[in-house]
Amino acid sequence: MKNHSHIFTLLFFISCFSYSQTELQQNWFNENDLLKHVKTLSSDAFEGRRTGTAGAEKTKKYIINQFYSHGVKPLTNKYSQNFTFSKGVKQYQATNILGYIKGTSKQKKYIVITAHFDHEGIKRNEIYNGADDNASGIGALFSFAEYFKNNPPKHTVILAALDGEELGLKGSYYFTKNPLIPLKNIIVNINLDMVSRSDKNELFVVGTDTHNSFKNIVNNYKNSEQFKLVIGHDANDDLENWTYSSDHANFYKQGVPFLYFGVEDHEDYHEPTDDFENIHPEFYIKAVHSIISVFKDIDTQL
Repeated sequence: MKNHSHIFTLLFFISCFSYSQTELQQNWFNENDLLKHVKTLSSDAFEGRRTGTAGAEKTKKYIINQFYSHGVKPLTNKYSQNFTFSKGVKQYQATNILGYIKGTSKQKKYIVITAHFDHEGIKRNEIYNGADDNASGIGALFSFAEYFKNNPPKHTVILAALDGEELGLKGSYYFTKNPLIPLKNIIVNINLDMVSRSDKNELFVVGTDTHNSFKNIVNNYKNSEQFKLVIGHDANDDLENWTYSSDHANFYKQGVPFLYFGVEDHEDYHEPTDDFENIHPEFYIKAVHSIISVFKDIDTQL
């Protein structure tokens, strides 16, 4: 009887711990709000968010409002980092939206979390809404902002909504070439680009070789049949190399370690059918949870 009592107590403790862990994770961010952000940003009202258009301007205001409401402070005296660039004969007016959450450590070290907000805009009278690419990444940025309200980071975190990715990674290029903080003080760039749908329930992580501890941290994530965090698409495997496929490339070129989270291309990639109705909500929610989990381990261990 005594032994049974101990076993019951142990099982009760384990179940309570598991429940509290699940509840804690569920409270990291509002899952309904996450989906609402993607639905809004990928609606026709934002006209495909092409750089330099009225849709992009509307998107910038939306992002700034969300940053402000979640207590994300502007990185300088304003959230906007304006820049211009040319592509062919056309010149574009672009803007990165940059905010930060101050870390608890006295060290001047930074984690930069990036997601591009621009997409293809309107072509041949069709709106390319870019729900997965990349309203999903921007929605995840907002979830990070929400998470930090009750979970202040050890390192100061910069949340960067970048412009001009679809036109040649222009926003990240400008950010890294005109740094507002010393690049040597960035311990990692976490880049989010297309994280909301996968028929195989797989979210890929690229860049684990750029820091010794990254691979162990990702491998320690507990996968399930419903969701898998998979290391791949690096230069050293048989899959297509994604090292230079999105904004993390410009950080990598400057010697900054990175982790890029993304899914494989799907039938709606860069098509007008990349709409909110075609994302996978359950997968997306799990993806954002997993990215925050990896961030949490990096933030505490580095």
